[in-house]
Amino acid sequence: MKNLKRNSEKGFALPLALLLLVVMTIMGATLVNITSGEHGANTNKDSNQQTFYAAESGIAIAKNWMVGNISKFSSSPPNGLDRQLRFCKATFFPNLRSSNNGFYTERKSLNQVISSSGDEALRLGKYSFEYFIAYTPDENGNNSSGRKKSGTKNILYTIYSCGCNETASKCDAQNNVIVPLEAVVTLVQ
Repeated sequence: MKNLKRNSEKGFALPLALLLLVVMTIMGATLVNITSGEHGANTNKDSNQQTFYAAESGIAIAKNWMVGNISKFSSSPPNGLDRQLRFCKATFFPNLRSSNNGFYTERKSLNQVISSSGDEALRLGKYSFEYFIAYTPDENGNNSSGRKKSGTKNILYTIYSCGCNETASKCDAQNNVIVPLEAVVTLVQ
């Protein structure tokens, strides 16, 4: 009897080993697939977050410019600012009809405003921002005249800033991530 039992189990290890090999290969392939997908998602998240920070940097630099240049503000801003803007358009801001009443614009790459060197400087050079300053629009979206804060002589301005995941010269709304931000600023007069 013992002899028959041994003969019936002969060759059992090979199919079991092949089955385990197939299962382990499928598990390995699945883990590689999940890991590469997560890596891509993290790269996109990092790019989007850095683009947001670029737009935020534009607002901070615009505020600093405003503090140092109050005397340059005009009651009749020049028209044609839309032609000066490369990627930050009025259409990104639902409460603004046109940026033609804006009176100051600037664009820079992050490596121009953040001190860094080496690989970090190259990485920051890929992100840029552009902003323009305009009078805060009224409830109809018009910004042709300075809106005064009620009960004061203070005028409300809005900084419209866009961050882009490319240098300013290469950025366009169709092929890049553009993050629009706006901030209302009150200048005391």
